[in-house]
Amino acid sequence: MKMALRWFGSGADSVTLSEIRQIPAVGGVVSSFEDVPVGQVVPKENILSLKGEIEAAGLKLYGIESINVHDAIKVAGGDRDFYIENYIRTIQNLGKNGIGLICYNFMPVFDWLRSELDHPCEDGSFTMKYESSKIEGIRPEVMIERMRSGSGGFSLPGWEPERLNRIEELFDLYAGIDGDTLLSNLIYFLKAIMPACEKYGVKMAIHPDDPPRPVFGLPRVIYSPESIRRLLNEVNDPYNGLTFCTGSLGAKRENDLVKMAYEFADRIHFAHLRNIRFTGEKDFEEAAHPSAVGDFDMYAIAKALYDGGFDGIVRPDHGRMIWGERARPGYGLYDRAMGACYLSGLFEAIRKGEKL
Repeated sequence: MKMALRWFGSGADSVTLSEIRQIPAVGGVVSSFEDVPVGQVVPKENILSLKGEIEAAGLKLYGIESINVHDAIKVAGGDRDFYIENYIRTIQNLGKNGIGLICYNFMPVFDWLRSELDHPCEDGSFTMKYESSKIEGIRPEVMIERMRSGSGGFSLPGWEPERLNRIEELFDLYAGIDGDTLLSNLIYFLKAIMPACEKYGVKMAIHPDDPPRPVFGLPRVIYSPESIRRLLNEVNDPYNGLTFCTGSLGAKRENDLVKMAYEFADRIHFAHLRNIRFTGEKDFEEAAHPSAVGDFDMYAIAKALYDGGFDGIVRPDHGRMIWGERARPGYGLYDRAMGACYLSGLFEAIRKGEKL
């Protein structure tokens, strides 16, 4: 198991590599190429530059989060094979330069969604919150109008910046795309890239939908044990795997995270471990990582991963803003550093407990 932190790159992240280097048990980062437009090949030079910068700081580049999938692939547009070929060339460039993990998602229009990015907590910290009444059931055209007028409180931190100017076009693009169609397009994509993944040693780890239910009439594809099982069976290749995000999957109360962690452990390539606290049937706010302050048993989840044979990359996920820190929502230094230490302690206790 390798403990990592997500790092967005120099100039894009308030957290520095030298600060990450000082967090006990964190040996590397997962990063991204935010300067490369979606659908274009990530050049070898960009990979070597990023890798060199990280290694110069005494860390390792464990993987890329994310290489986003072009919309033409998701909707089976006429040029999807062109963009798949570009993706394959990126896989080749990454694998040849020692990068063996890609985290990605197949969500339509947006990557993840919260209704509030800086909700004040009782202890004085600030966190992200999801309030379903502000989002679910709203017609796309109403949401578009609210975004244009700046009302409604919609917060979309996972979007590529250019998407904000294409909101109406994107909803039109996905009109008529249901869950089965989206899944079929995902399977087509994965089957096309698997030979390259195997050849160059690059594992694909799909991130679950966040939130794990339809919003604005858009379909979902990875949100439950049944949906994960179906995808892994349809593309039954060890390089086709899962990013096990407890916050995303756990926001659907029916999902048993402990059972899922154990069942899919051998196909989980990347684990995002975070805790949430439910404030309603579908409403939640991001909590600190320890079990005592949220609704997930983080020890039981970590033990299920370990017992199932998971030996991949782990990172603490969204953190609160504490001690006056102001940073990219969910990605400050202090709370994630404490989360990394807490999670490392859990895994150490689990490993050593076997020998007692």
